[in-house]
Amino acid sequence: MPASGKFKEKRFPKSRIGTLDVFAIGLKKHHVKALIELDVTLARELIGRHKEAGRPISFTAWMVKTISRTVEAFEDVHAYLKNKRTRLVFDDIDITVMVEREHGGDKVPLPYIIRQTQLKSIDEITAEINNAKTRKLSEDQVAMNSSRNALWANMYFSLPGWVRRMVWKYFAIAPRQAQQMMGSIIFTSIGMFGKVRGWFVHTSVHPLGFGAGSIVKKPAVINDEIQVREFLHLTVLLDHDVVDGVVMAKFVARLSAYIENGFGLEIK
Repeated sequence: MPASGKFKEKRFPKSRIGTLDVFAIGLKKHHVKALIELDVTLARELIGRHKEAGRPISFTAWMVKTISRTVEAFEDVHAYLKNKRTRLVFDDIDITVMVEREHGGDKVPLPYIIRQTQLKSIDEITAEINNAKTRKLSEDQVAMNSSRNALWANMYFSLPGWVRRMVWKYFAIAPRQAQQMMGSIIFTSIGMFGKVRGWFVHTSVHPLGFGAGSIVKKPAVINDEIQVREFLHLTVLLDHDVVDGVVMAKFVARLSAYIENGFGLEIK
């Protein structure tokens, strides 16, 4: 039977244009990629105990806070390059997370910036993310709480591609504006959408980026005994233009220790 040749045409949401631009610019960044596997059994157990006690904190919020605490000790990892001799290290640790929303008839991931994470508790970050998931959006909104308004965003998305790339090049030499528009760190997770035994290597324009994959159960040797544990696959992007490899290694080691020991989740 011959094919019918029928098809349907679907328009991308405006936010998709921004995604394409991030890919184009992000591929030119000198990111070092670390693919790590973290035992989050203890952390998940402690979060579960907090929920049972009436404190419904989220795993994502805890990860954001743990990243923020680690960055406080290694502030250079979220610095923006100003020129070949200078980098800007911001006091505030602003972390962008991706929140899936119904927008323009489709479910799309929209960026939401959690400002001053160094001053917020896990509970406050949890509440902020939950609020972002239910916040009312306008039809032309492409970012949830960027300092740029919808009019500016619409102007940007109406520009031809080569002009939009010029805008990104401006932000590359204007770190203060870039930090205000998108923060200095991005945390994105695809693990919530399906179980995949492996890593996804994302692209980012941020100095520091995290891509969380699935949490999977697998056997591990603990105190010379085989136990079933829960492991998180995490990809870390660090900008080699602003931080050296030794600092990167120390940062990843400290972050790994914090995550695997459930730092900040102690039951009092």
